[in-house]
Amino acid sequence: MGLTVLLFLFFSAFLTPSLSNPHSPLNTAYYTKSCPRFEQIMQETTTNKQITSPTTAAATLRLFFHDCFVGGCDSSVLISSTPFNKAERDAEINLSLPGDGFDVITRAKIALELTCPGVVSCSDILAVAARNLVVQTGGPFYQVKLGRKDSFVSKADSVEGNLPRPTMPMDQMIKIFESKGFTVQEMVALSGAHTIGFSHCKEFSSNLSDPSYNPRFAQALRNACGNYQKDPTLSVFNDVMSPNKFDNMYYQNLPKGLGLLSSDRGLFSDPRTKIFVEEYIRDQNVFFKAFGSAMQKLSEHGVKFGKHGEIRHRCDAFNN
Repeated sequence: MGLTVLLFLFFSAFLTPSLSNPHSPLNTAYYTKSCPRFEQIMQETTTNKQITSPTTAAATLRLFFHDCFVGGCDSSVLISSTPFNKAERDAEINLSLPGDGFDVITRAKIALELTCPGVVSCSDILAVAARNLVVQTGGPFYQVKLGRKDSFVSKADSVEGNLPRPTMPMDQMIKIFESKGFTVQEMVALSGAHTIGFSHCKEFSSNLSDPSYNPRFAQALRNACGNYQKDPTLSVFNDVMSPNKFDNMYYQNLPKGLGLLSSDRGLFSDPRTKIFVEEYIRDQNVFFKAFGSAMQKLSEHGVKFGKHGEIRHRCDAFNN
C-alpha cells in the first residue's frame, strides 16, 4: 500500500464519527476545538522519527504495552525517578525499554506544547504514536479514542507480576493477560507485535539447546550472541525474515522453529494458542483485524479521567 493511500486512510479515519459508547468520556474528536492540529503534529512527529530511526515503531509499541499493563494507559512508565521515588521505568524489566520510544513521545509533547500548551495528555500521545507507527510499518489502522489523563503515581515496585516475561510458562502468560481482561485469542494477536523489533541476547541465549529451535537458527543465534555477557547490548531481530515490516511472518516462523523467545515458540506448542497462530498464518487480514481490535481494547485499559489524573507539562515529570 502506497504512502498516499496510508495518509488518506489516516486522516479520513479521524473525520469519521466514533462508534464508541456515547457515555464514554473517550472520543475521537476530543481535541477538535482545543488542539485542532493534534493529528497533524502527531503524524509529522512519528513519521519523521521512524524515517530517521527505524527501530522507533517497535520501541514505542513495547513502551505502550508496558505502560498499559501496569495501572492502565496513563503514561506512568514515562516518569523519571527522583531521589525520593523509584519510578516504573527503572523497574528491572523496564531497563531494556529502547530510548527511541521515549524520544518520539518527548518530541511530540514539545511540539504540542508549543501549539496548544497544557491541553494534550502524554497518555494520548503515547496511544496515538503507537497506532501511527504500526500503520507506518505496514500494519493495520485502528481507531484510538482520546481524553486520557496522566497518572499521579509511578512506582517501580508496582511493575513485578503485571508484565509477561519471555521465559514464563504458557499458564502464567495466559493468567496475566486474563487478569487484565484479555482472552487467549487477544493475547496471541498482541504477541504479533513481535513481527517488528528485536530482543537482547540475554533473553534467550541460555536456552539455545531447546529442541523447539530450528537447529540452524539456534547455531546462528549462538554466533550472533557469543559475546553477549561482555556486551549486554547485543540483540537479534524478533522476526528474522521481515524484521522491519508489520506482517504475519512472525506466526509463519513458529512452525519452522524460528521463534526467537521461549514465549513465542510456546504459542505454537500449546493447543490453547496454536489454533489462533494457525489462523493468523493462513490469513494476514484476519491477524490485522484481531490485532487492531486488541490494541484498541488495550488503549482503553485502566484509563484515568477527571480529577483522577492530570495533563503533564512534561511527560517525564509530574506537575509541581
